[in-house]
Amino acid sequence: MQTLRDRIAIVTGASRGAGRGIAVELGAAGATVYVTGRSTHSAPASGYGSFLESTGMSVMPGSIDDAADEVTAAGGRGIPVRCDHTDSTQVQALFERVEREQGKLDILVNNAWGGHETFSLAALNAPFWEQPLAHWQSMFEHGVRNHVLACQLAAPTFLRQKRGLIVTTTFWDRDRYLKGNLFYDLAKAAMNRLAFAVAEEMRPHGVTSLAVSPGWMRTELVLAGHEADESSWHTRAALARTESPRYLGRAVAALAADPDVRKKSGTVQLVGELAREYGFTAADGRVIPPFEI
Repeated sequence: MQTLRDRIAIVTGASRGAGRGIAVELGAAGATVYVTGRSTHSAPASGYGSFLESTGMSVMPGSIDDAADEVTAAGGRGIPVRCDHTDSTQVQALFERVEREQGKLDILVNNAWGGHETFSLAALNAPFWEQPLAHWQSMFEHGVRNHVLACQLAAPTFLRQKRGLIVTTTFWDRDRYLKGNLFYDLAKAAMNRLAFAVAEEMRPHGVTSLAVSPGWMRTELVLAGHEADESSWHTRAALARTESPRYLGRAVAALAADPDVRKKSGTVQLVGELAREYGFTAADGRVIPPFEI
């Protein structure tokens, strides 16, 4: 059912992974989706040298062009917009374009994330005193800051409309600590607090803000790291607890279609719990329970 027909959405960082899964499911529900990111057919995103070296890949998979095409094929309308979300000028131009072309904005999904820019196998699960301080820039300056900026630029449209939904993708497991991932843990906690703070300030204006936490997603990068793809992942025992990014996408689409979503404003929602509440499943028909560390 196209429950989001005539809705306008921006999904940041949608070339691959969580953002792409969300964009496609919003499209399947009928939405027009501005698919943003740095990776295009002609120019893959730069800055991932150490990650690519550690995984043996030559280029990051995915592009905003392919993701937008997939949105359209799913039943919506995908519009690719190249945007470096660390560049305030480019982000402002994105929101001005949406306002000019659509005259409104219904859904903002904050997902652009730079954490992979400083990824290395050597630092994975290392104690905090062995973690590179470069994670601060990739996860805060190229992560949390992206979301703050997008919220600020979306606010005037939402305030004028007296409605709107802001969804921030995050990770949360009932306040358990992600041992060996101090910077990641701090960044996700900041995103959770951002969703709460924005909800507190915008609730009187009819705007909803919340965070959504998936489990261990079977992204293109996770699959590459296990030398698998969507047709073979089930043969890898290590991937048994994974879920498709489109499971997260269905959660966001269900929230966007819920007329009472404002009741969840300021909270962190677990995808596995939303699946039970709204009655959606993963692509293979499973209801995957909330991820636990």
